Amino acid sequence: MKTFTNYAAQGDLLIRRIDSIPADAKEVKAEQGLFVVAHSETGHHHVIAERQSVQLYSNGDPMVSYLHVIQAEEEVETIIEHMRSFDTHEPILIPPGNYEIRRQREHTPQGWRKIED
Repeated sequence: MKTFTNYAAQGDLLIRRIDSIPADAKEVKAEQGLFVVAHSETGHHHVIAERQSVQLYSNGDPMVSYLHVIQAEEEVETIIEHMRSFDTHEPILIPPGNYEIRRQREHTPQGWRKIED
C-alpha cells in the first residue's frame, strides 16, 4: 500500500494536501457504503469506505473533489481503492488532513477531456 505526505497519484487521480476545504464546497453523501472519489467510465471507481472520520465534498466541478479525514479514535485507516479486479492501481493510505482530488485531463483535437482510466 502506498503512503504519502503532500502528493499522491492513483491512475487518473492527483491527490494534494491543502490547508482547508473551500467554503463553497458541499458535502457529498456515500453511495452504498462508499464515498466515490472518482467515477470511472467503465464502472471501476476510486472509492473510500464510508466512516464518520471521512467526509467528501464537491464544488460542482466534476474534475475536482475535496476530502477531509480526521484522526479516528478507532484508528481505522482511510484508504482510496480502485474497484477493479485486474490491472488495478495500488491502494493509497490517506493520513488525517484536507485534500484536493483532481481528475487528470488530456488535450485532444476536440479540446480538453478527462483521462479515461
